Amino acid sequence: MDRLIAVLTTISRRGAIAARVPRVTSESLYLGILLAIVGGYLDSYTFLSRGGVFANAQTGNIVLLGIKIAQGSWTQALLHIPPILAFILGVAVAESFKSPRIKKLFKLPARAILLLEIAVLIAVGLLPSGIPNIMVTVVISFVASLQVSSFRKLYTWSYNTAMTTGNLRTATQAAYRAIMNKNKDAAEQALKFYTIIGSFLFGALSGSFLTTLLENCAIWIAAALLVCAFLLLESNQRIEKEKK
Repeated sequence: MDRLIAVLTTISRRGAIAARVPRVTSESLYLGILLAIVGGYLDSYTFLSRGGVFANAQTGNIVLLGIKIAQGSWTQALLHIPPILAFILGVAVAESFKSPRIKKLFKLPARAILLLEIAVLIAVGLLPSGIPNIMVTVVISFVASLQVSSFRKLYTWSYNTAMTTGNLRTATQAAYRAIMNKNKDAAEQALKFYTIIGSFLFGALSGSFLTTLLENCAIWIAAALLVCAFLLLESNQRIEKEKK
């Protein structure tokens, strides 16, 4: 009887320790930080090295499209259309991962999408410098939209790893509630969202510096960050299996 009590006590202590350890899932802050860095990084990369077109920020592309049309610069305007269409296609593909048939093939679609994004970014870095910029931006916009569509939750809150407008609104609303209502949950939400925004800014800054320094090969830095994100998910999966 004493032995049984001792075993149960040990199990209970392990469970309490595990509960305190932050789980790395597709909704975790750690993964969100990495993906936000990649989001800002890719926008800097494509804007600086691929003809002034954004990979993630389709709002920016649509605004620039309107400006170029208004200026009568039809050739420049057309450059902003393919990334928008590629983004739309990526969203549709991400939605297809939710179908029962696809779920049978990919039990963990988040990992499959990360692997696809990693492979595409590595391939982009291997392309010759003379390849048309539009081909590269279309491919990057496609995989960026997969990321945006697949990683949409930070714990229980909706967020975006590739654009900051919505995140900034949510963070500010939460900060207001935290200050005015002394709401601790809102303070935690504000802190996490401002962390994501700061990560995106860091990605944009580092992307700008490294793209200037490494040119086309700078895309591999983003791929390396996604490898880290994938390994985080893999590590968590092994821990979950060991618990079971």
